[in-house]
Amino acid sequence: MSFDNLCKLLSEKYPANFAHWILGTPQTTAKVLKTELSIEPIRADYLTFLQLQQRILHLEFQTKLESTPPLPLRMLDYWVRLYRLYRLPVTQVVVLLLPPAPETVIETSFNMETTRHEYRVIRMWEENPEIFLNDQALLPLAPLAATKQPQILLQQVVERVNQLSVEKRGEISAYTQILAGLKYKKDLIRQLFREGVMRESVIYQEILAEGEQKGRKTEGKTLIFRLLTRQVGELPQDVRQRIETLSLSQLENLGEALLDFTSMADLQVWLEGIGD
Repeated sequence: MSFDNLCKLLSEKYPANFAHWILGTPQTTAKVLKTELSIEPIRADYLTFLQLQQRILHLEFQTKLESTPPLPLRMLDYWVRLYRLYRLPVTQVVVLLLPPAPETVIETSFNMETTRHEYRVIRMWEENPEIFLNDQALLPLAPLAATKQPQILLQQVVERVNQLSVEKRGEISAYTQILAGLKYKKDLIRQLFREGVMRESVIYQEILAEGEQKGRKTEGKTLIFRLLTRQVGELPQDVRQRIETLSLSQLENLGEALLDFTSMADLQVWLEGIGD
């Protein structure tokens, strides 16, 4: 799965929460703008128009610094296109989800002769975890925050997830476990979440609970389809139909397995492996 895209999903779903974190001041109104920019279309991860401040906030989520074209040039390109389109001040922030290799220089500007363009970089591994633990919209990022005791932090995250309402718990838990996979071993994630909110399934204990409201299986399928689409891409119709026929226990198993998928082939192999 593209972890950057999951962060994009969260930031678009909770724009005011992310803007509050980045800018340090509460935002009562934040409008998500289209991410395709004119000229030769390119896409930025996240654009929010902050109506109270008359400002564009551009967040770029990255798991690694390497990119083509280089990140500093992309940030300059985005700024020019945004300013041309909206004629408003633009705040640009790159959120690095993981630390780069030792001795790597983290660029915060584009420099070429007389041209200089600066942007801000947030290093998730240096961020105070309390910010994320105290906001359910930001909670999925908490496992990546600064800590000298990673397992204790992950246990705190599980406790916070467990305190959420039933309606929010399954979704936030799914996002949290996926992002935690960037830093923690899969077995540890499964163990802690099973002991917490996920008694039987790593992701879907609340959504796919046995013998309860029959609509929950439908809700579970909806969430699985959403996560699979972000993990491996748009699902072919025959694959969707195959998933529709899965039993409750098979859906729960798929909920665990999809954390390891990196392509459509992985999903198809898993489906073939369970038989008809």
